[in-house]
Amino acid sequence: MTFQTPEPASADIGIVGIGVMGTSLARNLARHGHAVAAYDLSDEHVAKLVTNYGHEGTFVPTATLPEFVAALRSPRVAIILVPAGNPTDSTVASLEEAMEPGDIIIDSGNTLFTDTQERAAALAETGIHFVGMGISGGEEGALTGPSMMPGGSRESYERIGPMLESIAAQVDGEPCCTHIGPDGAGHFVKTVHNGIEYADMQLIAEAYDLMRRGLGMEVLEIRDVFASWKETELDSYLIDITTDILGHTDAETGRPFVDIISDRAAQKGTGAWTVKAALDVGIPVPAIAEATFARSLSGAEAERGVISQLDVDPHVEPITGDRAELVDAIRDALLASKISAYAQGFDEIQQASIDEQWHIDNAALARIWRGGCIIRAGFLNYISDAYIAHPDLPSLLGDSWFSERIARCLPAWRGVVALSATSGIPAPAFGSSLAWYDGLRSERLPTALVQSQRDYFGSHTYGRVDKPGRFHTRWELDPRVEEQWD
Repeated sequence: MTFQTPEPASADIGIVGIGVMGTSLARNLARHGHAVAAYDLSDEHVAKLVTNYGHEGTFVPTATLPEFVAALRSPRVAIILVPAGNPTDSTVASLEEAMEPGDIIIDSGNTLFTDTQERAAALAETGIHFVGMGISGGEEGALTGPSMMPGGSRESYERIGPMLESIAAQVDGEPCCTHIGPDGAGHFVKTVHNGIEYADMQLIAEAYDLMRRGLGMEVLEIRDVFASWKETELDSYLIDITTDILGHTDAETGRPFVDIISDRAAQKGTGAWTVKAALDVGIPVPAIAEATFARSLSGAEAERGVISQLDVDPHVEPITGDRAELVDAIRDALLASKISAYAQGFDEIQQASIDEQWHIDNAALARIWRGGCIIRAGFLNYISDAYIAHPDLPSLLGDSWFSERIARCLPAWRGVVALSATSGIPAPAFGSSLAWYDGLRSERLPTALVQSQRDYFGSHTYGRVDKPGRFHTRWELDPRVEEQWD
C-alpha cells in the first residue's frame, strides 16, 4: 500500500513499530490531541491503524524512515516500539542518520539498562537525546493510561513530559509519569518493577497452592477468599485479576480454567536482569530471585518427571486446624512477604541510584506505580509517604506503617512457612522473604565463620569487632600469629 506524502513537520510525535503496543500508544496520543506519525516495516500495520482508528485523532502514515522523520516537527520526538537487541540498534542507527541535534529518540521496549546507557552515550556525541522509557500496563494500559518511566536528560523531558503526562494513568489528579533520572535510569526502574511483579505473582500463587493442596479448598472457594482480600491491605491489580481467573470456567471442559492450564510459566528475562543487577550492586532480593527460579523450575519437566515418581516422600500432608484461622494466616504471610518484595526492589533501586548518580526520587516512583502498571497496589501510597518523610530511609521496614504490619503478621508468617515445609508444599518466596527479614533483624550473623573460612583458604583477611583494620591469621604456619594487612 502507498501513502500520500505527509506534509513536513505535521506531527507532534512519532512511533516506529505499529504492533499491538505501538497501535495502542498511538491511539492514546491521538485521543489526547497529539498528531502522531506512524511507521512500520509492514505498511499493512500502518494502514490498519489509520483505517480502523483514524476517527480518534490525527495520524500521519509514512512509508519510509526518512519520510517519518520529515513529518515530525522540531525538536523531533520518535518513540521506538520494536524488539530489543539488533532491531532496536538498527532502528536507532537509521533514525540517527535522518535526525538532527536536539531531536529525541525514545526506546520504550524492555531493554537492559546498560544497553540504554551505551546508546545514550553514543548519541550524545551527535547532539541527539536518547531516552530509555519503561512502560507498564500492557496493551490496555498503553491505550487507556499506562505508567511511564522515562530516563534521559532533563532537557529532553521538558519537550516530551507534557505529552507523556497527558496520556499517562491519573491517580488523585497526578499523572503516573515522571522524569526518573538520566541515561539508563528509566529502563532500570522498569526492570526492577518487573522483578517485583515476578515476586508478587509467585507469592499469590504460593498462597493459592497452600489453600488448594494444603487446605483442600475448591477453586471457587479460593476465588471468594481472594475477593475478600481486595478489601484489605492486599488490594492490588494482581489480586483483582487472580480473582477473575479463579472464577473462570473452561468452556470446553467445564473445569476450572486454572486446572487446564500448563504449569510451565514462561519469562522474558526482566526477572533475571533484576537479580543480576542486584548482585552487581550487592543488594539481596531473595523474593524476586526465588520467583524467577520458580519459573525456571516449572520448566524443568524432565527433572520433575523423575523426582515426582520417586517413592521417598510421595504425599502432600494435609494442613489440619481451623480453616478460617489458617486462611487468615496465609493472608498475613502474603502481606508480610509482599511488603518484603517491594522493600527489596526499592533497596535495589536506591543503591543503583547512588552508584550511578541517578538521584531517583523513590517517593515519586511509588506514586507513578499507583495506576496503570501491573504492580499497582493500595499500599504504594504508604511507600510514597515513607520516602517523603525519610528520603534516605535505609529500608521500608524501618517505616512505622510497614514495621507495624510486619510485627502483626510475623507469627502467622512463621507458621505458614513451617506448615509449607511439613506438608511438602513448596513456598520458596514466602520462605526466602522470611529468612531475609530474620537476617536483617539479627544483631550478629554466622557470616563471621564464612569470612574466617575465606581467610583460612584464601588469605582474604577479616575485620575485628574490637579494633579497626584488616587482619590475616597464619593458619597453616602458626594460628597464634595474626598480621595486620592495612
